[in-house]
Amino acid sequence: MTKVPNPIDRHVGARVRMRRMLIGMSQEKLGEALGLTFQQIQKYEKGANRISASRLQQISGALNIPLAYFFKGAPVSDGPAAQGGLAEAGSEESYFSDFVMTSEGLSLNRAFARISDPKVRKRIIDLVTALAEGEESV
Repeated sequence: MTKVPNPIDRHVGARVRMRRMLIGMSQEKLGEALGLTFQQIQKYEKGANRISASRLQQISGALNIPLAYFFKGAPVSDGPAAQGGLAEAGSEESYFSDFVMTSEGLSLNRAFARISDPKVRKRIIDLVTALAEGEESV
């Protein structure tokens, strides 16, 4: 029986991965900054290993990002703290943040952000929207 990672651990790990990739840092470099192997960073990023509070603070420093960043858009639990206003699992916001955290999402966003002509950006959005609508009708 395989153990399924906790959704919060997966979310925090994915946010670590997203930030690391956004700043162009390898798993090996992050591991070196923390005194860990790249394999341990992989386990953190997949949510397979839970990140302790003190380790998360070290990661926050190494990635130059506030601690709150790791919990933005996190799925809510059914407990009393669920009133915190975070995105619910399965919501459109959660779907978007899950996509943006993939390598394809990061690449697409980086490339799109480099396009300075607003008309070209609009045409790309129109193209992608048309392609997505075509997929829905199939």
